[in-house]
Amino acid sequence: MRNRASIYPIGDKAITVKFGDEISPEINGRVIAFAQYLSKQVVDGIIESVPTYTDVTIYYNPLILSYEEIKRRIQGWLNQKMTYQIENQRLIYLPVLYGGEYGPDLDYVANYHGIDREEVIRVHTSIDYRVYMLGFAPGFPYLGGLPEILHTPRLEKPRVQIPAGSVGIAGKQTGVYPLSTPGGWQIIGHTPVPLFEKKEESNPILLRAGDLIRFVSIDLIQYEQIEEQIRKGIYQVQIERIERMSGYEN
Repeated sequence: MRNRASIYPIGDKAITVKFGDEISPEINGRVIAFAQYLSKQVVDGIIESVPTYTDVTIYYNPLILSYEEIKRRIQGWLNQKMTYQIENQRLIYLPVLYGGEYGPDLDYVANYHGIDREEVIRVHTSIDYRVYMLGFAPGFPYLGGLPEILHTPRLEKPRVQIPAGSVGIAGKQTGVYPLSTPGGWQIIGHTPVPLFEKKEESNPILLRAGDLIRFVSIDLIQYEQIEEQIRKGIYQVQIERIERMSGYEN
């Protein structure tokens, strides 16, 4: 029998729906699907819903909607017999130039695990990573599924500045910096594709929770070609729609 979701307040302007305690595709699938379901509910007073690994936090205006009322609505939604599905799931290909000045910690990761650089790259590009949530910085993806052979501790001393587009490893996770920020991840490569690009008439964030990412190793010539295409505004990110959607019956 599936564990029931729990509901509890976060201050006086937010309420959290918790679907489990472990990081897993099944629980995260319920989180994202429920957040998408919420986005279609027109309720005066609800500001937004934010999915994380295991929870959905709903922000609301307490002058319009009381805690008791929003909790009652949530319980009603959860009690309905329905199947939620992650809609429009995507597989996004991100080209990455590994090593050298673009991935200064690639050799460290290889030496830490007693393998060569090519094996690090091969393993890192061998699977599709799930975007469990976005956070830390606008568009920063927390990715699940990093093979255990690449689990590597963070830097002992974080860098003051890590360039936007840097691909890194920290513990059991891999991720991509959408903006230039301080950070302590082991940087193994760089993608020329912007994850955060503020434009007036488009969504500034490329990724969203529930997406899959496949890293593709490229060489310097390919990297520079993509950079030039991006500057000219003609580069198209390779995206595949996933027809087999994951979901669950409530």
